[in-house]
Amino acid sequence: MLEYLFIAFIVIFCIQFIYYIFIFGSFSFSKKKSTENNFNLPVSVIICAKNEAKNLTEILPNFLNQNYKNFELVLINDRSRDQTLKVMEKFKKDSPISIKIVDVAVNEQFWGSKKYALTLGIKAASHEHLLFTDADCIPVSESWITEMVNNFNNEHQIVLGYGAYKKIKKSWLNKLIRFESLLTAIQYFSYAKIGIPYMGVGRNLAYTKTVFFKVNGFANHMHIKSGDDDLFINQVATKQNTAISCSQDSFTESFPKTTFKDWIHQKRRHISTASLYKPGHKFLLGLFFSSQLLFWILGIIVLSFLYNWQIVAGLIFTRILFLYLVIGYSAKKLNERDLILFIPFFEIFLILIQMFIFIKNMISKPTHW
Repeated sequence: MLEYLFIAFIVIFCIQFIYYIFIFGSFSFSKKKSTENNFNLPVSVIICAKNEAKNLTEILPNFLNQNYKNFELVLINDRSRDQTLKVMEKFKKDSPISIKIVDVAVNEQFWGSKKYALTLGIKAASHEHLLFTDADCIPVSESWITEMVNNFNNEHQIVLGYGAYKKIKKSWLNKLIRFESLLTAIQYFSYAKIGIPYMGVGRNLAYTKTVFFKVNGFANHMHIKSGDDDLFINQVATKQNTAISCSQDSFTESFPKTTFKDWIHQKRRHISTASLYKPGHKFLLGLFFSSQLLFWILGIIVLSFLYNWQIVAGLIFTRILFLYLVIGYSAKKLNERDLILFIPFFEIFLILIQMFIFIKNMISKPTHW
């Protein structure tokens, strides 16, 4: 039995090696490519807000101060109960930048659907090229629009960006949340690099109206409350039409959850949409997680019986090395350097959390969004 477990451990190690070196390494070790100079490309920046009056007051100046001339701001009030609409109207009145406000009325057919609100915003947008972020996000530089838009060309109609989380000092939960976000970004950037784009994040995402209306928008998954970003990109992204933006000036930053309970609830929502991905994407993502889990389980079992322990210990050490190498390079690219030291510990803890969420979602589906 130990011999079979040892062989299985070797196979799992090889699978992990392929994922990290050949798939994730395609992003980690890649050099920045030149982009277009789309300084005059008209852009509609779309922000959907629900009960975000306080956040909008703080974040909107960061968008209005963008060093980009030809853009409009489309603000969507998604049936807010606070002063969100009034804040939007005040900024529209005082701003020299063109601002459109889409005030979403209650619609029983699409009750509580952000996708319905976004659809109305997209229809109201004046321009073909659309740039999306959330009402709790800020661009990290005044060149955010420029850096994202420069990835558009005749072939690329979708641009995947990085949505970082704000750093909170002396918070291990904050580091764990940012590590999970970093690992997710490494995956969707890497798969896009090798021609298998499967998701993006609504905190920083761009695509054209043509792409949106070609598939009737969110129609195929309008009944799913989440997934206005990852499910849509999973549906429409291809090797030919998708680009990534990893310039640090193209990042957005948002405030992460501050309690473990709230973060788990958020992750339950995110993970629940993965079951609706294309079969090939589900297989690749499932195999990666399974091989992560089995690597540690089989390694600990075989090592505890001292069966070929020198080889097992050597492979564990080797895997930790390429873990540091691949994730470390990516962390530098995505400005998450403070996470590098704790990579193996965060990985193990994250595996356990993902197992918990997977089991929890099988027992009961998250219903509050």
